[in-house]
Amino acid sequence: MKTVEVGGMHCPKCVASVTKALSEVPGLSNVSVSLEKGLATFEGDASEDAIKTAIDRIGFVPGQVK
Repeated sequence: MKTVEVGGMHCPKCVASVTKALSEVPGLSNVSVSLEKGLATFEGDASEDAIKTAIDRIGFVPGQVK
C-alpha cells in the first residue's frame, strides 16, 4: 500500500470526493481515505503526478506519495 497526504479535508463529503477522484485514476485500486489522519492509501502504479493532479483538481492539497 502507498499513501499520500491530503490537506484541506474537513468532513465526510471531502473524504468521498478524494476517494472518488483517486478511484478514477487509471492504475489505482483499493483507495481508502482517512479524514482523521489526512491520508489516502491505495494500491497501484499510477504516477505521482497523476495522483497529485487528481487531488489538486478537486481543490485539496496533495502531499508526497510514499
